[in-house]
Amino acid sequence: MGEMLDRRPEAEREFLAFFQRYHTDFSRFAYLMTGEPNVADDLAADALTEVWRHWDRVKAADSPIAYARGVLANLVRNWIRRIGQERRGFALVAMEWRDREPARQDEVPATLDVRKALHRLPYSRRACVVLRHGFGLSEREAAAVLNVSVGTVKSQTSRGTAQLARLLGETPLNEPARRIHAAR
Repeated sequence: MGEMLDRRPEAEREFLAFFQRYHTDFSRFAYLMTGEPNVADDLAADALTEVWRHWDRVKAADSPIAYARGVLANLVRNWIRRIGQERRGFALVAMEWRDREPARQDEVPATLDVRKALHRLPYSRRACVVLRHGFGLSEREAAAVLNVSVGTVKSQTSRGTAQLARLLGETPLNEPARRIHAAR
């Protein structure tokens, strides 16, 4: 059975402040990882629900936000795996359908290019690039979120940024970061 929920008003106030501060960032991260706005909102909500369920453990962690981001990263990774398995046999049809999906009026082509390019990166590279360049986390913070070494974050970010540059037509290395920020 899961942990008992701390229903004290103080805990509720603390969690509400945490929720208000990070909900939007969680949704953005999930969106940049999945490309699906509704899924992103659901994953962010699911992660924050888990954070609330284990609030005592989260707030006692060395870095509550790193703990919570780790929960979200795991949920995103599981969603991506599940969707990948479901779509394996229908990959070509799914790609054609997405290409026909109308773009939102407020999006510029460069942002769409970056989003498409991000989704061509393997999960680990994509996560490192989004956390480092999209959210400005340090290598150490990104490593804590993804539960990997700092060296892994360095190499995956470097490889992911280089791969993004190739996918975007040899865009300068600092340009994808600027575009990712614009996508938020």
